Amino acid sequence: MTVRLRPATLGDLPLICRLRVQRTSWLTARGSDQWTVAGRGRPIEIFAGAVGRALDRGETWIGEVDGESAGTITVNHRADPGLWSPWELAESVIVHFMIVDLRFAGRQVGDHLLAHAAHLADHEHRPWVRLDAWTTNTALHNYYRRAGFALARVAGPGASGPSKALFERQTGTWPSRQPPRFTATSTQRRFSAASLLD
Repeated sequence: MTVRLRPATLGDLPLICRLRVQRTSWLTARGSDQWTVAGRGRPIEIFAGAVGRALDRGETWIGEVDGESAGTITVNHRADPGLWSPWELAESVIVHFMIVDLRFAGRQVGDHLLAHAAHLADHEHRPWVRLDAWTTNTALHNYYRRAGFALARVAGPGASGPSKALFERQTGTWPSRQPPRFTATSTQRRFSAASLLD
């Protein structure tokens, strides 16, 4: 199976919000409070605003399988306050909003999205890929461990938000350092340091 990556556009915002709603329902059915308001998750309107800003900056990507959108990932250099130190941020890319469409679950779409984050980190000469995971979602923690990430720590009480489990993986540990396959479009944008900074 081939997963092709393309830069997301503002027109993908409804798709990304649909994926968030789909996955939240799936998580709730399994007893998780991830992304729910009760669990201190962002309401969908706040989430949409954050994704919209990432789309404007060229930080969000769509993974496609046979021309169908199968997942999304946002990669930049920012994190919520109190999670990563300034020097950790300076040497890494940060993964946000990685969601795989349930129709493609179990088909390694997430692995391809994370490998794309590693490719972007390599391009930026940053030796780490880092992310924060929902603190109470141990199944998600196990997913990232299987994907080669290690738990760096759980952020202390000074950190804000419900995602305080901090995971990291060295950029050089991905087996393939080849550039990802891209869907050819006339509107592709290049990931650059300038597009990542506020």
